[in-house]
Amino acid sequence: MRRCGRTSPWRHLLVMPAAWAGLFLALPAWSENGPAAGLPLEAQVTVCGSCHGEDGNSTTPGIPSLAGQPPLSITNQLIYFRERLRQNEVMTPQARGLSDAEIQALAAYYADQPVIAPDSEPKTALMNQGRDLAREHRCASCHRSDFSGQEQMPRLAHQREDYLAQAMLAYRERSRGGPDTTMVDVMRSIDEEEIAALAHFLAHYAPVDG
Repeated sequence: MRRCGRTSPWRHLLVMPAAWAGLFLALPAWSENGPAAGLPLEAQVTVCGSCHGEDGNSTTPGIPSLAGQPPLSITNQLIYFRERLRQNEVMTPQARGLSDAEIQALAAYYADQPVIAPDSEPKTALMNQGRDLAREHRCASCHRSDFSGQEQMPRLAHQREDYLAQAMLAYRERSRGGPDTTMVDVMRSIDEEEIAALAHFLAHYAPVDG
């Protein structure tokens, strides 16, 4: 949030519900390709939608929404997973075998999907604290003033609150993985209470709040 890196700070899918994890990890260990590789885009979206939501707006705890993400952000992360630059027990095998063209098509599809705001009501105290923290740590300098993301920088506005919190915590604990360390630096001095406030603010962000 404080400094822009050269690669995407976004990291996906740290937590996968056990039912889906069991399904995907049941793939044969010798398989060279993930389940979506080589399928038509519509079928690939169905595979991805089983966790991320049919329209890219996740309703599954711990699973990020992809709707409205900058295409380069999604592209980078899928390539990181495919090339094992970022290791995750679910997404690394999922991305195996996807071509560059398939990854770019998926990224473009999700970038075009409308973003749905959370149903829950924002809490005033958390919104105020989160807004102040976002300003203090200059989140907008990389993620834009409306937190919609740009280029390789992910969209934070209306992302799942639980996912934002777990992602920020993983950056702080250096367990996120991947080639970019920008967010590790940013999160170093931020405690759990502040992480919760930031996640709440960003998940419920609307222009009138800033």
